[in-house]
Amino acid sequence: MMADTSKIRLRILVTAGRVSLAVLILCCFLERSFGQKSAPSATETTTVERGSKTAKDGFKNEDDIRDRFNNWKQDDNAKAWLKAMNYRIADIENVNAVKPHGYKADVEVTVKTAKAIQVERISIKLVSSANGFNQIDKRWLATYAKMWKMPPVVVKGLKYFVGETPPYKASRRDERMYLNELPEETQKAVLKFFASHKKQIVSDLLEGDGEHRANWFMVTFKGSDKPQWLIKPTADAVRFFSEGDVVMTRAGNLKIGRIGVQRKGGDNGRETAKMLQFKINPVQLFDAE
Repeated sequence: MMADTSKIRLRILVTAGRVSLAVLILCCFLERSFGQKSAPSATETTTVERGSKTAKDGFKNEDDIRDRFNNWKQDDNAKAWLKAMNYRIADIENVNAVKPHGYKADVEVTVKTAKAIQVERISIKLVSSANGFNQIDKRWLATYAKMWKMPPVVVKGLKYFVGETPPYKASRRDERMYLNELPEETQKAVLKFFASHKKQIVSDLLEGDGEHRANWFMVTFKGSDKPQWLIKPTADAVRFFSEGDVVMTRAGNLKIGRIGVQRKGGDNGRETAKMLQFKINPVQLFDAE
C-alpha cells in the first residue's frame, strides 16, 4: 500500500514537472513574441535590401519621374525639381504629370499656382556611366533632308555614309562608306552644311519643335552611390552641346560640337541599320558653367 502511494506521488511530481516546463516554455515564447521585436523574416530582409538598392540606383525611368512629380507633396526629389524650375513650393496648388508619346518632351508637368497654370515639358536622359552615350535622335536620312533642306550633294554623300547607296569603290565596309572615303568636295559640302545650320539642327535634336517642344533638359546619373540629377533650360543644353566646330573624326564619322553623328548600324543587318543617328554624353552637362 505504501509502495502504491509512493508511485502515485512520483507520478504527480513528474506530471507537475512537465506542466511547469510547458508553462516555462510558453512564457518564454510569449515574452519573445510580444515583449521583444522579432528578427526580420526573409521577406522583410529582402524588402529592406531592395529599398536600399532602389535608393542607390536612383530613378528607374520616365514613368518613375512622372510618378514622383504626381506625388510632389511627399516626394523630396519632386520638390527639388520644381524649385529648379523656379517654383516656390508654397505657391503650388496642384501638379499633374503625364508622358506624351512621340515628342522630345518625355514628361509634361502641369503646375497650378494661384496666379497661373503652366505646362513644363522635360526631356529626360537617364545615364548609368560617366562615359556612356545617349541617343538623342534617329531617323531616316530623307526625313532630315526635308527637315533641314539639305542640298543634293550633301544628301548624296550621306546616302553613301548610311549605306542607302552601296559603295562605288573599295571601302572599309562592304555595306557603306565613311565620310573620309568620299570625294573631297563632298566632304567639304557636308561639313559646310552642318556648320552653317548648326544652331537649328542642335535645337531640333534636343528641343524638338511645335507644341510639345521640350523647354527643360533633365539628366539623372546613376554611376555613383549617390545619384545625381540636374535640370536646365533646354536652351542652355543646346548652347552647351553646340560648342565646338563641325569636324570629321579620324574614324570618318561627323561631330557637331559635342554631338556625334553616325550610321545607326546593328539591328542584325535590317534596313533600320541605315538610319542616321545623333548621340551625346549627357553627363558632360554636369560640368557646364
